Amino acid sequence: MPATLSHWDELKAPECSPEVGPGDLVLSFFSNERPLHGAAGLADWRLYGQLSRLITAGHCAGGRGESLMMPAGPRLPFERIFLFGLGDGKRMKDAEYSSYVTTIRAALRLAGSKNYSVQPPGRATGLIAAKRAAELWLEQRDAIEERVTLIDSEGAYKEMGDLLVGQDA
Repeated sequence: MPATLSHWDELKAPECSPEVGPGDLVLSFFSNERPLHGAAGLADWRLYGQLSRLITAGHCAGGRGESLMMPAGPRLPFERIFLFGLGDGKRMKDAEYSSYVTTIRAALRLAGSKNYSVQPPGRATGLIAAKRAAELWLEQRDAIEERVTLIDSEGAYKEMGDLLVGQDA
């Protein structure tokens, strides 16, 4: 799914049921990332800066391992928003990225989220290549049935297209 509000607005159509709709919105950001970028920035914009206010108030400052869950509300087509802190923003090695994915997926499983839309960690700021982010995300698929929609740019989809053909992710 492209990271644009117009695409997100299309998800509000009545024919989108929870089983095929976008489900939950999974966002991540770095402690030194201000303003928020990518999908997190779009969600913050649509929510009139609510995410920024939570960050400013210290409820989620972006430290590694921080997480916050909140209802998405009527301005977004998602059910819940999960916000994950990633620590300091710097180029990621595969092991560090995989650690973020493990943490995020564990939290989603605990919350019972099997249908979600996610912009992979570090993609909004370009700290990991789109294809590599998708490869590492798909490597961690497990036996639990889940429906994952990757949020990224049109260019990123061209880069990772061969990975997504035939995938349910």
